[in-house]
Parts: sequence; C-alpha cells; structure tokens
Amino acid sequence: MQAPKIDVIIPAYNEQASIAKVIEDIPKDWVREIIVCNNNSTDNTDAVAREAGATVLLQPKKGYGSACLKGMEYIAKKRIEDLPDIVVFLDGDYSDHPEELPLLIEPIMEDGVDLVIGSRAAGEMERGAMMPQQIFGNWLATSLIRWLYKYEFTDLGPFRAIRYSSLIDIEMADPDFGWTVEMQVKAAKHKLKCKEIPVTYRQRIGVSKVSGTFKGTLLAGHKILWTIFKLI
Repeated sequence: MQAPKIDVIIPAYNEQASIAKVIEDIPKDWVREIIVCNNNSTDNTDAVAREAGATVLLQPKKGYGSACLKGMEYIAKKRIEDLPDIVVFLDGDYSDHPEELPLLIEPIMEDGVDLVIGSRAAGEMERGAMMPQQIFGNWLATSLIRWLYKYEFTDLGPFRAIRYSSLIDIEMADPDFGWTVEMQVKAAKHKLKCKEIPVTYRQRIGVSKVSGTFKGTLLAGHKILWTIFKLI
C-alpha cells in the first residue's frame, strides 16, 4: 500500500523555547511537511522553527483557530496531486509526544477512521500537566457531546489526525478557543468515523496562554460550551 502524504500543522505563539524540540521529535519518515503557523509571536519562534526545518507561516491575527486555519489555507493552495491524505494537528509547547504520531495515523490507514483524537485522559499524564479546571472542562465538554450528539470522546486533546477530505467537508471556522471542540462536534454531525488513542502528556515548556491565567481559562470555557450548543 502506498504511504499516505501527511502534513503537520503546529499553531505557535511565543514558543521559541519548545518549538525546535517538537519539530525534532516528529518522525520524519512519516511526515512530508511540518508547517508552523507563527501566531504573531513577539519572540524568535519563527526563526527557531525555520532553523529546525519547518515551513513557517505568519498569522498576525491572534487565536489558536486562526493559526490552524492559516495552515489549512496554505495546504489548500497546493496542486491537487500534492494535497495531503492526512493532516495532523500538534501543539508547539512540547506537552505532547510528537514521536507518538504513528499511533494516530494507523487507525486512519488500517481501519478507515476519519478522525483520531489523542486522548490525554485515557493515556499517561504527568502530574501537573493539566490544571484541575482543564480536567473538569474536558469532562464537561465530552459529556455534553455524548449527551447531545451521541458520540463518545474523553478529551478535547490538541494532538489529532484527520483525513484531509474529512477536514475539508466539516468546514472548520472557529478562530480561537473553540477549535478543537468544533472539530469533534462537526465530526459527530457529519457522522465521521472517530477513534481515540491514549497518548502521553507532560508539563508544557513555559506558561500556558489559556489555562495559565484565570481570564484565559474563563474565556476558553465559555467559548467551548458556546460552540457545543450553537452547532446543535
């Protein structure tokens, strides 16, 4: 069977201390292109990522989803024969283990899965890697998805792989905190075949832009819940 074309999108805001580690740990024999979407960083994220071998895009509009959408926009401009089969989304803070990427790809290749979520809740998580409010928020959001959409998830984890054709079909649009939950809710509405794979999770390098502040946590929580209900 021909190896799939796999591109990785990494949204990054002020991740100069971690981004090279993330890029270096991605299995290069699995991935065609690593795309770092520099979300208007004020440090040297772009230079470090480029030096590590990534394609670097500038997204001046702040927001996690905006950075991801920039990466998708770049991919969409490729020639039809050069479009990827699978897109992997991965954070730039080194909290995920990029070397586990094949675990997320295999269900798509072997079992016809459309979307694979790397579940921190089902895997091994380093103590302190997630704040209590994050753990509760994940539980609440996935419980609501199960209740409203009849799909089973345990996590809104950022480490995920999706068939490119499915990614286009669900028409992602959220510019900020609602990105991950939007993808899972739209996958449920489109009846995509989804699967979770346990992944390893560690404390990030640096301070979280979301859970590291009360305001960030509050805004993210509100946006996630709003996204779940607005898409019914």
